[in-house]
Amino acid sequence: MTEPTSPDPTPPAHTWTRVRYDVPVDRVGRITLTRSEAANAQDYQMLSELNEAFDVAARDETVRVIVLAAEGKHFSSGHDLRDQSDIDELPTIGTQCHFGADGAEGYMAREAEMYVGLCWRWRNIAKPTIASVQGKVIAGGLMLVWPMDLIVCSEDATFSDPVVAFGVNGHEYFVHPYEAGARLAKDMLFTGRAIGAAEALQHGMVNRVVPRDDLETETLALASHIAKRPLFGLTLAKQSVNNSTEAMGLYTAIQSAFGLHHVAHSHNRLKFDMLVDPEGIDVIRNEA
Repeated sequence: MTEPTSPDPTPPAHTWTRVRYDVPVDRVGRITLTRSEAANAQDYQMLSELNEAFDVAARDETVRVIVLAAEGKHFSSGHDLRDQSDIDELPTIGTQCHFGADGAEGYMAREAEMYVGLCWRWRNIAKPTIASVQGKVIAGGLMLVWPMDLIVCSEDATFSDPVVAFGVNGHEYFVHPYEAGARLAKDMLFTGRAIGAAEALQHGMVNRVVPRDDLETETLALASHIAKRPLFGLTLAKQSVNNSTEAMGLYTAIQSAFGLHHVAHSHNRLKFDMLVDPEGIDVIRNEA
């Protein structure tokens, strides 16, 4: 008797509206953000489709390295603050629940699912990942870049998390001290300023800085070079480095900062009847 097979839960790529998946060179899978008309701002739909695309790349036995790229002038302008997506209509990936609960419970569960949960999941994919970055990477945009193992960026790339102006401690996947170092992390957060590509390279936040016209070529060349190694060796090397940062307290630090993030949201709800300090947008615009 033949055992029934479960259908693949991942929809075909042509049903996606915010990402695209292809295999541009041998053994390299590439996921591309395709919402360039909105500077690749992330709504829940994009994050859900991105997670599905990572699953496709992770399950593809011919792929050894995964590249995350983006169409348009900017890699990502961060969270889409106008997002009206219903998370209950999207597939869940963790054990969070009660997304519609009153008070802080529902919103905290949604952010734990869609932000911290997804970022942590992508960070631990058992294949090397490379972010190919151009233009602006703002706040939530860093949450797509920082879970990747390596970062190749163009000379015009900038990285910022200006959301302290909204009365919160930073974006939800709080790994700033690990990615930028403690001093630069405080500088980024306190001032809200954008870190340029050269400065990011100096502090070890990125691995390569290349001319904008060479970004795709240089990223794929690096991915192809890495993909010549056996996948098991790459997986073990990645896990060893990841384990080291976890031994330094990475995951505990993320969860601690996430809790403080929601203290800030609750404070703003009580004081301003909204999740963020409304004066923050003017502060950020005036300094842009």
